[in-house]
Amino acid sequence: MDIQKQMEIIKQGVEEIIPEEELIEKLKYSQKNNIPLRIKYGIDPTAADVHIGHMVPVRIMRRFQDLGHIGVIVIGDYTAQIGDPTGKNESRPHLSADDVKRNAEKYMEQMYYVLDKDRTEVRYQSEWFGPMQLSEFISLLGKFTMAQIMAHDTFRRRYEESLPFGLHELMYPILQAYDSVAIKADVELGATEQKFNILAGRDMQRYFNMPEQVAVLMPILIGTDGVEKMSKSLGNYIAIFDSPEDKYGKIMSIPDELIENYFLYAAFALPDEIAAVKNELKKGVNPKLIKQKLARLVVELYHDKAAAEKAENHFNTVFGQKENPDEMPEYQLKSDKIWLVQLLNDAGLVQSNGEGRRMIKQGAVSLNGERISDMDFELVPENGMVIKVGKRRFCKLVLK
Repeated sequence: MDIQKQMEIIKQGVEEIIPEEELIEKLKYSQKNNIPLRIKYGIDPTAADVHIGHMVPVRIMRRFQDLGHIGVIVIGDYTAQIGDPTGKNESRPHLSADDVKRNAEKYMEQMYYVLDKDRTEVRYQSEWFGPMQLSEFISLLGKFTMAQIMAHDTFRRRYEESLPFGLHELMYPILQAYDSVAIKADVELGATEQKFNILAGRDMQRYFNMPEQVAVLMPILIGTDGVEKMSKSLGNYIAIFDSPEDKYGKIMSIPDELIENYFLYAAFALPDEIAAVKNELKKGVNPKLIKQKLARLVVELYHDKAAAEKAENHFNTVFGQKENPDEMPEYQLKSDKIWLVQLLNDAGLVQSNGEGRRMIKQGAVSLNGERISDMDFELVPENGMVIKVGKRRFCKLVLK
């Protein structure tokens, strides 16, 4: 495939390539010498769940893989214990090494929904930072100045506003930069907010007399609320492990102004498909019909066509006809009185008791159609009782 066509494939949905001419030269060299490029994407497994926002750069990595290159996933088992300070106004809680390892294993399971496993190399920072001597690390720090680090918007803002940050957080860009040296990265992928750290990787490689990596940056996917970036902590995310029905329903809930953005970054639609969507919106086609098409595409990406059709039928039944779905998960339990919050957690309708309390407080929990507002509510389970949480989560109780 000629280089121009390769660039067209790579650039779809990409915000910025720094510098673009260097990427063209790297692709030419790779093609001429039959040497695959090494495409880096670093992840800090601070949690086990991955959402579709995380998958934006991963989809770009898959494009590189389909063009014959190697995807290198760097597991930040050191930086995850710091927490990326980018865009944060406060320090992150410390994670143990065991926490990070467990999260990383779960993380990669979800990444392989997209990546070609045969063209994916997984590396852990501990491979190079573990054996590193203190003298080597001090030498590493000496390659950067405080002025360079404080040019980082996040650090500068927190300093000017007298917000706390630890010295270990100042190390984060340097550690991420050295990862690029350790794995000999040709390209690093990341969100636009990672620009500072990725460009620091170019500096670090230059200090080690290596060819400098190219930065390929993508926009951050806005969450389903249409306001903040997609985030688990904000509850505006679509998880990879969400059921097809939940994915479909969450897509249908996005504001209309996000439709085009989601076709590009959530569904990775082709340019002609996106052009058709723009035309439909311009003509005044009902946004709900366009979102249904979008929801099917997203579900098909992570499941299959049959799952997408089933999810659409489920959505139409529950929201179109205002009925409970014909099929829903069942949860077996004894007839003993139980705290509703605990039941929600045990039945998998929420991820924690804290979330259960929040959902009740928001008026999002009902029993047999009756809304429950008391967070201390206890119930005596009845066979066939239906619990609903939010708009998409149902469960039928079955007595043992």
